Amino acid sequence: MATRREATGKKAAGMERAERTDTPEKKRKLTPGAWAEARALMRRYRYRLALGLALILVSRLAGLVLPAMSAYVIDDVVPNGRTDELLLLAGIGFAAAVVQSATGFGLSQVLGVAAQRAITEMRKRVMAHVARLPIRYFDSTQTGVLISRIMTDAEGIRNLVGTGLAQLAGGLLTASIALGWLFYLHWRLTSLTLFILLLFGATMAYGFSKLRPVFRERGKINAELTGRLGETLGGIRIVKAYGVEKREQLVFARGAHRLFRNVAKAVTGVSAVTSISTLVMGVIGALMIVLGGRALMSGAWEEGQLFQYLLFTGLVIAPVIQISSIGTQITEAFAGLDRIREIMQMATEDQEDKSRESLGPLDGQVRLDGVWFEYDPDVPVLKGVSLTAPPGTTTALVGSSGSGKSTLISLVMAFNRPTAGRVLVDGRDLESISLRDYRARLGVVLQENFLFDGTIRANLSFANPHATFERIREVSRIAHCDDFIEGFPDGYDTIVGERGVKLSGGQRQRVAIARAILADPRLLILDEATSSLDSESEAMIQDGLRALRRGRTTFVIAHRLSTIQSADQILVLEAGEIVEHGTHEELIAFDGRYKQLYDKQYGIERNRFINPGEDFTPEPEAVEVAAEHSRGGL
Repeated sequence: MATRREATGKKAAGMERAERTDTPEKKRKLTPGAWAEARALMRRYRYRLALGLALILVSRLAGLVLPAMSAYVIDDVVPNGRTDELLLLAGIGFAAAVVQSATGFGLSQVLGVAAQRAITEMRKRVMAHVARLPIRYFDSTQTGVLISRIMTDAEGIRNLVGTGLAQLAGGLLTASIALGWLFYLHWRLTSLTLFILLLFGATMAYGFSKLRPVFRERGKINAELTGRLGETLGGIRIVKAYGVEKREQLVFARGAHRLFRNVAKAVTGVSAVTSISTLVMGVIGALMIVLGGRALMSGAWEEGQLFQYLLFTGLVIAPVIQISSIGTQITEAFAGLDRIREIMQMATEDQEDKSRESLGPLDGQVRLDGVWFEYDPDVPVLKGVSLTAPPGTTTALVGSSGSGKSTLISLVMAFNRPTAGRVLVDGRDLESISLRDYRARLGVVLQENFLFDGTIRANLSFANPHATFERIREVSRIAHCDDFIEGFPDGYDTIVGERGVKLSGGQRQRVAIARAILADPRLLILDEATSSLDSESEAMIQDGLRALRRGRTTFVIAHRLSTIQSADQILVLEAGEIVEHGTHEELIAFDGRYKQLYDKQYGIERNRFINPGEDFTPEPEAVEVAAEHSRGGL
């Protein structure tokens, strides 16, 4: 067993290391998967992209009309006083402007809407994938990181399926046509201009290669900062209770300054590219003054031709500068796709379920057969645990903190898998059963139950959204939460606030119990379900818990031993092993660890050292307290 456990533990540890999403310290290049994702996006929206490209080509060609007519108007029409022809050319120019305006609007509708649809579909796809990742991933990843992946990283794809690529293509077309005409007008000056633009292009390519890791790092920093901010705001009561607002401000400030330094580096890089583009324009302008002026002086050009050359030069330079801006945005888009690709490559529980069998009818027998479990290699949390929970019975787990109770429950809920050994449900290995089918039969009531920011009715029907209002009221009465719900002005439509903050701890617990009853589970997990309640609230929900347990296989973790005295079996865990097993009466008679915990909790101690061998009669008050707890037990 030890050899098997060690081998399996190393395998599990290796899988966990392989599935970590922390960005390595060494900056990486874009993965081939990012390019594949980009190609898939463009292929999915290829028809809209093709239509958008056609629109922008028409727009760009229409934009060439006025520059093309400029030399003819200045050198021929105006000097010869051809008024009628002047009006015709003006009409053609206006028509070209109308075409540009219409195609620009059409482009925003065709590609702008497509980009927003792509962003929405990407967010939905990533959210669906993330929601089905194993629990161990969420245990090691900040919520802010996941929010950044789903919301922020998807934003960049608008530049791939939106107007970004179309504008890039249109700019290249315009520059190519204009460049060809410039060669016709003055090939020497154009050759020098083209050489300068090629140098500028090489500089931009180098700049983007340096900026890409910066943008990728920005996504990571922003995700971490968002995650920490979410934790601070979610735990604001603890922050205020301990008066550590200043400390949290400093933690956030350090993260904000990291983000600032990254943004400053990116701004510097983008500004350098922009400055170089301005310098390029200045050099080209100086060349035109010298060479164009000489062409005028020698009579090779007329004024209109010089003006036309200037306009077409602008049509070459403007797209090149635009490319620098679009290139930066597309670089950000690829960095976001790379991060999304990382998370989308992780195996989900649904993917694992493909090779598993459906559950079918469930009696509810749960058995652990020699189960070992390790979070860290060679540090076992459970050590060869074996137990059987017959259908419809209640199994209680007690023990010191860190003894393995919650870990055992997580294995029963299939949140974690055993390092060695098996978890069997109705005699079938849980590894071979569809998780979706299995968890549909689970009900959970935790110590700190999570309520969503919505109405009480919506929270009650969370696991059974098709439940009728009559059924919701019925389970509310069973869980004894109908009295306070109906006392609210809005009744079942009362908003509970984020995490149920507008309800008391006892009220949240009763709502959670009613929610579990409404789900009608076959297997029930009660993890410290009454530990946060006062004695009055606890007494009010004992009937609800008894109703909830009836006919269901139940696992209970409880520090209040009074709540488990009616359990069919009680397991005492210490250091990951079951050291005692039996009913309450049997364990009390055994006089072992359970008896120590029971006596310590209720103040009934034997006088072993003072009068060994003598019968010990506890104080009447202690007997009364113990009896009261016994009557109120589950």
